[in-house]
Amino acid sequence: LEDIYQPHNASAVLRSCDSFGVQDVHIIENKNIFTITQGVSVGSDRWLTLYRYNQEGINNTQECLKKLRSEGYIIAATTPHTKQITVEQLSVNTKVALMFGSEINGLSEYAQNNADVSVKIPMQGFSESFNISVSVALCLYDMTNRLRRKHNNWELTETEKLDLELNWLRKSIKAGELIEKKFFRDICN
Repeated sequence: LEDIYQPHNASAVLRSCDSFGVQDVHIIENKNIFTITQGVSVGSDRWLTLYRYNQEGINNTQECLKKLRSEGYIIAATTPHTKQITVEQLSVNTKVALMFGSEINGLSEYAQNNADVSVKIPMQGFSESFNISVSVALCLYDMTNRLRRKHNNWELTETEKLDLELNWLRKSIKAGELIEKKFFRDICN
């Protein structure tokens, strides 16, 4: 997510990611600070792994793309403006990172120029684009359904699930890390 500035949209996106089983969300903050509205996200941000790119003086989009590519992701820029494939044509046979841009301007020129593929959501009316939270939900609905139909090994491993559950518990319990340290200190003595 690149430079999303409306908290209700940001929060709705997180809720959709959680609802469709997407674990990792990469948040780029070159111009806008990503803010979560709890009434909209209904706590979904606690169950997601959020990566934030917000260092001053650097191109955080470039840093995000570098990290995703190092992990084997194909970068798919969502945009209604260029020649592109539809979301239904986007392969689910490889790791894909969908990029969504700000509500008014969409993705930055850098993001568009450095994506591996451009993706659009087919539209029939006169509107140029969907709201970002709707776009995310439509793309995730299509891709996660196709992924589940085509692949038997798309889920997290048992070890990955256990690691996530432990992280969730740490976040959910007040002073969770301190309690964990005390627990291990006590059993080691």
